[in-house]
Amino acid sequence: MTRVFLTLLAAIVFPAMIQAQALEAAPAEPAAKASAKTVVVIPVREAIDKPILYVLRRGMKEAIEKKADVVVLDMETPGGRLDVTFDIMEALEKFEGTTITFVNKEAISAGAFISATTKEIWFSPRGIIGAAAAVSGDGKDIDTTMQLKINSFLRAKIRAMSEGEPYRGAAVSAMLDKDYELKIGEEVLKPKGELLSLTATEASKSYGDPAQPLLAAGIATDVNDLLTQKYGAGNFTVQRLEVTWSEELAQYLNAWSPILMGLGLLAVFIEFKTPGFGFFGISGGILLGIVFFGHYAAGLSGHEPVLVFVVGVLLVATEIFFFPGVIVAALSGLLLMLGALVWSMADLWPNEPVSINSEVFTQPLVNMGLGLLVAGVLAVLFARFMPRGWFWDKMILQAAINADSQGAATGSTESGALTGRRGIAATALMPSGQIEIDGRRYEARVVVGMIEAGAAVVVVKRSDFGLVVESADS
Repeated sequence: MTRVFLTLLAAIVFPAMIQAQALEAAPAEPAAKASAKTVVVIPVREAIDKPILYVLRRGMKEAIEKKADVVVLDMETPGGRLDVTFDIMEALEKFEGTTITFVNKEAISAGAFISATTKEIWFSPRGIIGAAAAVSGDGKDIDTTMQLKINSFLRAKIRAMSEGEPYRGAAVSAMLDKDYELKIGEEVLKPKGELLSLTATEASKSYGDPAQPLLAAGIATDVNDLLTQKYGAGNFTVQRLEVTWSEELAQYLNAWSPILMGLGLLAVFIEFKTPGFGFFGISGGILLGIVFFGHYAAGLSGHEPVLVFVVGVLLVATEIFFFPGVIVAALSGLLLMLGALVWSMADLWPNEPVSINSEVFTQPLVNMGLGLLVAGVLAVLFARFMPRGWFWDKMILQAAINADSQGAATGSTESGALTGRRGIAATALMPSGQIEIDGRRYEARVVVGMIEAGAAVVVVKRSDFGLVVESADS
C-alpha cells in the first residue's frame, strides 16, 4: 500500500501548498459597527492578462461566499488582452453587491472597459482613463470589420451596465472610436479624429440639468479615503488580495493542462501494470496534482474535486489489492477520477445553480478528451518504440501473470497441483502481489496481514482470481 499512499499524497500536496495564500484581512476596528460594510479590494496591476483574471475570479468567488458588500478594483494598468478583459467583465457581473473601480494612476484601453462595467468609478487626483481602441495581441491595429464588431459589442455591453450613468456610454464610445464625436449640449468634449482620455478633474466635471458628473463618482487619495468618504470612518472592514506566484504560474500550467493530464493518466496506468515499483505511480500523482494546482490557482477548482479524485484512487486500489477481478470498484473509481478532473476545470460560482448541460463543462470536457487522446497516443508510441529491457519485460511479465491467474480460475491441473507448494514472495503481498514457484510467477494474495518480498510462502488454495497463500513460517 506504500505506493498508493505516496500517489495520494502527491495528488493533494500541490493544492494544499497554496492554502496559506488566502485573503489577507486588514485589522478590524475594535468597535466596528454592526452595519459595517465588508469590502474586498482586488489589485489590477500591470498588463491585463491571465494572472489578473485568476486573482479577480478568486476574490469575487470569496466575496460572494462571504457575502461581502463591496468589491473595489485598485487599478493601475496600461491595458492588455481583450479576451481576458471580456472574462473579467463577465466575472464582475456575477457579484450582486457594489463594484467600484479606483483609478489609482491609470486605466488605459482594457482598463477603461473594465472600469466602465463597475457601478462606480473613483479617481486618484492624478488618475487618467481612456484611449481604449481594441488592438491585436501584438499591439497592432486589427481588421476594420473586426474593429467594428468589437466596438459594437463593447458599446452595447457598456450601455447595458451603465443604467443611471447618462454619460458613461458616450464617454466610453469616444475612448474606443476615434470617429465618434462626444458632444454634450453645445459643448464638444472630443472631436472626431482622436481617442478620448480623461483626467480625474475632467471625468468629475458635471453636465446637464440636473448636473451629473461625466464619469467620476469622486476623487480620493487612496482606497481607504474612498471608503471613508463613501461609508464614513470605521464603517467598513477591508480584505485585500494580491497576485501571488501561484496565479503567475497557473497561466502556464493551464495552457499545458491536457498534456500534463495525459502524461499523468499514462503514468498511473503504467504503475498499475508494473508490480512492485512505485516511480510511475508517484510521477502520475504529481502530474495530476499539478493539474489540480493550476485549476485551483486559476480560481476554478476548490478542494472538493481533489477529495473526489482521492476517493476514486482508493476505489481503484481496493479493486487491485483486495478484490481483484470484481471490476465494479475499479470502474467506479476511474469514473470518479475522470469526473473530478472535469470538475476541477469548470468555472462554477457560489451563487449560481449547477447544470449538467451547462456550457461551463464544455471546455473541461474538451480538455479531458485531449488529455485522454494524449495518453492514448503516448501509450501507442510507448509500445511501438520503447526499447526492450527490464521495464518492458515487467510489462510483458504482468500479462503472463494475468494469463496464469486466468488459468487458475478455470481450474487447470497445473494450478490445482500448486496447492501445498512452497515459493517466494516476488513482491510484497499487501495483501495482493506475486509469488514465484520454480521460476514462474503467479498472482497471489494473503488472507490476513501482509508478507514482505522475499519471504517464504506456501500455497493454501486457489481462488477464482489467483492463489491464496500464507507465510511458510506461520
